[in-house]
Amino acid sequence: MHITCVVGARPNFMKVAPILEASKRFPGITCRLIHTGQHYDERMSDLFFQELGLPDPDVYLGVGSGSHAVQTARVMLAFDEVLDKTPTDVVLVVGDVNSTLACSLVASKRNIRVAHVEAGLRSGDRRMPEEINRILTDQISDYLFTTERDAARNLEAEGIPACRIHFIGNVMIDTLLQHRDRALQRPILRDLGQKAGEYALCTLHRPSNVDTQEAAENTLTALEILAARFPVVLPLHPRTRSKLEQFGLLPRLERLTQVQRIEPQGYLDFLALMAQAHVAFTDSGGVQEETTALGIPCLTFRENTERPITVTEGSNQLLGLDPKNLERALDEMAAGNAKRGRIPELWDGKASERILTVLQHA
Repeated sequence: MHITCVVGARPNFMKVAPILEASKRFPGITCRLIHTGQHYDERMSDLFFQELGLPDPDVYLGVGSGSHAVQTARVMLAFDEVLDKTPTDVVLVVGDVNSTLACSLVASKRNIRVAHVEAGLRSGDRRMPEEINRILTDQISDYLFTTERDAARNLEAEGIPACRIHFIGNVMIDTLLQHRDRALQRPILRDLGQKAGEYALCTLHRPSNVDTQEAAENTLTALEILAARFPVVLPLHPRTRSKLEQFGLLPRLERLTQVQRIEPQGYLDFLALMAQAHVAFTDSGGVQEETTALGIPCLTFRENTERPITVTEGSNQLLGLDPKNLERALDEMAAGNAKRGRIPELWDGKASERILTVLQHA
């Protein structure tokens, strides 16, 4: 069986890496890697590939930035040419980025089987481009690999036959468990002058938090509340920096002396920061999952989440977009009521093997 694995952005790298590694233990399965180049920061992409032990991509499409329509169209055109030259049995896509939908569409129209890893996750908010990508990719996938049992209920409600749905666990946790010990040996805390368990890690970049003047000001208000309680380590996303500059708000951020602004980090250093934080304040789906696996309290600055198991079972709290809710959550933590949760079912480091076992017997 020939499987073509697609990555487009950094969150995809952590999900495909363990699948490629596990495939070496499955005779008869050959995997190749296609990098669409949707995430076009070459330095960071190269660093992630190196740290995760990913092989060089067999094909790099280099589509770069653009509107959702432009980016999706470019990926479709370029991926279609790849399949002309190198046929495959299965196209495996992960997550919910534009590359996920684009490559699924191309494969489906060629009658090539599509496997979607992280299927069935829903926020219920169709204003999010990722939600549209998730729904459409699932509709045309032949194998739908889920991270939690509620995902199957979402899929069945949308008319997906149960025989296509496979509960296998979370491939991101495969990667986290494999690299956690190595990450904890990194000197990032010493380099930043931070102490384990005494700082907050913050990542904020979603449109709902930075794309308008009002949203960006609201986000800074929340950050000011957080910085009044803890030193804050803030890997500043390029999108967030750009929007703050656009709205003239960067000086307000710079006045927060408790906030240590750093560049976006590689996988190992970010994992080290997350695993040793007192709390994470975020709008990232991946951080919600990883903090749940690590038992680190996570406060999510969003109205909804496509990863509800991190709230119902894990260490995540959904705050909405009112900074006062952050203040109340921090008061609860100070009173000794920090949420730790538990590790969800099958988040055990073996999800990749389960995926390949299903495909091997298909």
